Amino acid sequence: MPIYEYECSQCGMVEEAFQKVSDEPLVQCRYCSGKLTKLISQSSFHLKGSGWYVTDYAKRSSGPKKTAKSEDATGASNGKANTETSKTSVKDA
Repeated sequence: MPIYEYECSQCGMVEEAFQKVSDEPLVQCRYCSGKLTKLISQSSFHLKGSGWYVTDYAKRSSGPKKTAKSEDATGASNGKANTETSKTSVKDA
């Protein structure tokens, strides 16, 4: 059930009320009988369950990773990189 905040225009008192969305808003201050105005306040919510934290995500596999140096080592002997190796490494990334 949402919590709504109201401020009295006469005494300045702020009060909270647990109300359904369908309930009529409060109109009279319970302290001085002044007129209440509904305030717009920051809402809060809780993310419960698994999957909301960085530690909940699955770890990536720790298999060997290809680097630019390993691709250069597999290139042709004339210093040009193998184009087939370059294409597959772009698809895998």
